[in-house]
Amino acid sequence: MKKYMNRIADNILKQRLEEKGAILLEGAKWCGKTTTAEQLAKSIIYMQNPKNRKQNIQLAEINPELILKGDTPRLIDEWQLAPVLWDAVRFEIDQRDAWGQFILTGSTTPVDKSDISHSGTGRIGRMLMRPMSLLESGESNGEVSLEKLFHGETDIASINNLELTDMAFLVCRGGWPKAIHASEQVALRQAIDYVDAVVEIDMNQYDGIERDPSRIRRLVRSYARNISSQAKLSKIYQDMLTNEVETISQDTIYAYIRALKEMFVIEELEAWNPNLRSKTAIRTSNTLHFVDPSIATAALGIAPEDLINDLNTFGLVFESMCVRDLRVYGDYLDGKIYHYRDQSGLECDAVIHLRNGKYGLIEIKLGGDKLIEEGAANLQKLQKRIDTSKMKNPSFMMVLTATGNYAYKRKDGVLVVPVGCLGI
Repeated sequence: MKKYMNRIADNILKQRLEEKGAILLEGAKWCGKTTTAEQLAKSIIYMQNPKNRKQNIQLAEINPELILKGDTPRLIDEWQLAPVLWDAVRFEIDQRDAWGQFILTGSTTPVDKSDISHSGTGRIGRMLMRPMSLLESGESNGEVSLEKLFHGETDIASINNLELTDMAFLVCRGGWPKAIHASEQVALRQAIDYVDAVVEIDMNQYDGIERDPSRIRRLVRSYARNISSQAKLSKIYQDMLTNEVETISQDTIYAYIRALKEMFVIEELEAWNPNLRSKTAIRTSNTLHFVDPSIATAALGIAPEDLINDLNTFGLVFESMCVRDLRVYGDYLDGKIYHYRDQSGLECDAVIHLRNGKYGLIEIKLGGDKLIEEGAANLQKLQKRIDTSKMKNPSFMMVLTATGNYAYKRKDGVLVVPVGCLGI
């Protein structure tokens, strides 16, 4: 049996189970939710086991208490196949009056919520899991700790061992657990197979509505062409129209995108709204991202060598990979990731904002002195616009890079950190 690869989510899930009667562990298929939950579960029922699937669903409808029986925490895998279990779990938690009773895992949100009458507030906590970060897959040495940066320890030093060619491969491979220790050919195939499964099977199984796979594929490809941008959905719609033989309504495209979000394929980045010294208008459009950058490269048919020959596209998908990693690290730190852009065009690719009000500003660049200087200048310009009488100064400002031999602190205080050195 292959050894379990420790996940940052392990400790988060353990802690959350000490705070709630049940935890709903959500996320994209193949990201490792079930395997992670199995490490803590004392009993398990796999709702989608082909041998018992129909029986499990029927039993959940007739006598859900039997589904819930077992040592705790009890894992109910793919619970959304029987939405009635939600209220049953909530009621059982009230009866037992104890923490850590259940772990629910799911790769989609239930389409039919008619069997759910209670939100689960106070009883069921939610936790989102994503594909593996570079720290979890072992490519990052993790020597630059975000947690330490937030504690003021900004005198950093680390050696980066990843080259640009390594980064091109890691972007295309993605963070899918089955790809991590596989051969290069097998590893790269995982993202391609994931996109094929979403397009050909999952989108139709999601809610039982028959959709044209070729149309879904064109949508995913169009979304990939606009990754790491604030492109409006209307632009994606127009892009699709140029490749459509038949007409398609804008509402249909929006419904497809909504389904992809609920399947955790798409995870956009919200805009950050700091207190500014001036009345500069902040743009609130989301930045477009998949849950993993490899979805974009697979949808576009891009291999690592193609990224090396197209640095503009490389920069966009690399940014998306960094956002994935920052989201994983942010969860550990009880923080959330945003982006910033105002009407003057000033941008900040990522802002990690903790619940306690501390935040860090991050520009993401492939590397090179010119791009690093540009990123540092943007960060300093944004810092000067923030009204520090109403909010704190940033705990740190960082240019996060794909390349570079070292992680270090510049004379102006801006940190330069290869992503292969970043950790929690």
